[in-house]
Amino acid sequence: MAGPVQALEDRAVACADRLRSADRVLLASHIDADGLTSAGIAARALERAGIGFEVVFKKQLDDHEIATIAAREETTVLFTDFGSGQLDTIAAHEAAGDFTPVIADHHQPAAADTEYHLNPLLEGLDGASELSGAGASYVLARAMEGLGVDNRDLARLAVVGAVGDMQAVGGELVGANQGIVAEGVEAGVLEEGADLAFYGKQTRPLPKLLEYASEVQIPGVSNDQNGAIRFLDELGLDLKRDGEWRRWVDLDHGERRTVASSLVQRALEKGVPADKVDGVVGTTYTLLAEPEGTELRDASEFSTLLNATARYERADVGLAVCLGDRTDGLTRARRLLRNHRRNLSEGLQWVKEAGVTREDHLQWFDAGEEIRETIVGIVAGMAVGVDGVDRDRPIVAFARKNDEETKVSGRGTGRLVAQGLDLSAVMGQASKAVGGGGGGHDVAAGATVPAGREQEFVELADELVGDQLR
Repeated sequence: MAGPVQALEDRAVACADRLRSADRVLLASHIDADGLTSAGIAARALERAGIGFEVVFKKQLDDHEIATIAAREETTVLFTDFGSGQLDTIAAHEAAGDFTPVIADHHQPAAADTEYHLNPLLEGLDGASELSGAGASYVLARAMEGLGVDNRDLARLAVVGAVGDMQAVGGELVGANQGIVAEGVEAGVLEEGADLAFYGKQTRPLPKLLEYASEVQIPGVSNDQNGAIRFLDELGLDLKRDGEWRRWVDLDHGERRTVASSLVQRALEKGVPADKVDGVVGTTYTLLAEPEGTELRDASEFSTLLNATARYERADVGLAVCLGDRTDGLTRARRLLRNHRRNLSEGLQWVKEAGVTREDHLQWFDAGEEIRETIVGIVAGMAVGVDGVDRDRPIVAFARKNDEETKVSGRGTGRLVAQGLDLSAVMGQASKAVGGGGGGHDVAAGATVPAGREQEFVELADELVGDQLR
């Protein structure tokens, strides 16, 4: 394939050979959009290769969860979108003869090794921006192709996973991800193009599309319902049908061009820096087999739909949608999505009202039980840029996991990463120092810490961020 280095493909071939030799495989995956698409890609590839398997999802892969996997009958376990960071524990079970691991991941590996380990970081590729967990699963799926089998159609899921994992640097997928995009385009399942970069072009009425757009903050339009409506009314276009606002997908090329250029002009008039105004238009990824006007047509909206399933303990629904269920599975997913959107809106409103606490180098909030621990990281990312939340420093969010543990989520920006920010290192080091554990990527990471030690974590994390940005 065009993109990943040959060494990564060689690793994929070795992993594929091991899977083919198994009587049955246990497929274990993470629960976010990247994890669900990783599982969807791997499940379809295993099915097409005639390999029996069962799927399990884990919110986190700790020692206890790995032990439950080891207690199962399957002797070959395929880990997707996690496993590298827990390789020390996994390797110990492998040495004990509990199972043979095959890992397709993109997170920072632990200081251990195993024979069947597919990870872009092992070959000099950036696992935070060049290849996601779904991308690693796609490389593996391509290596599993046999006579008459073409897995390039699975590129669409790999793109959804990468977009959901915030790997669209500057709005565009790069590195090995771009190679996967090219294969999806060639296979006729994807379209890559330039369009308005705002989230919700398929499903949101135009005023909501502009009001909730966080990609570029335009004074008088962003976070201003009446302002967004006034802006649209002033364009003189027929943007309503039967009294209802149309969606972006309903507009013709000329109408889209007028709205986009007017947004750029308004932003410049209001003093938005030119480099940020460039974010009004970006690269979009369209899934051509999906109907227009649905959440599944756009990679970004598809990823949000998936996040709305597993984060509410219904990973089975998300996997069903990935595997093509457009009846009961999609209906359940949409119901979960409505609930997810409501929870995100309420969570963001809570942050706006409660505010954040600023340290020397980061800002943070503790939502306690007000925001679900499975979505507090998403809320933190959405909060960046709202009144009182600084875009120029990373944000850390706490939510209660149980009586003994607190979930921590950290979010940064591409600009901060370019200055040296690595939240994976911050989360890992600070959580370990207070008796927890964590990791992730430079721009987004998470951890779990003992309840009551949050302030210690903040102090350590603030110092680490300061060292990185200096």
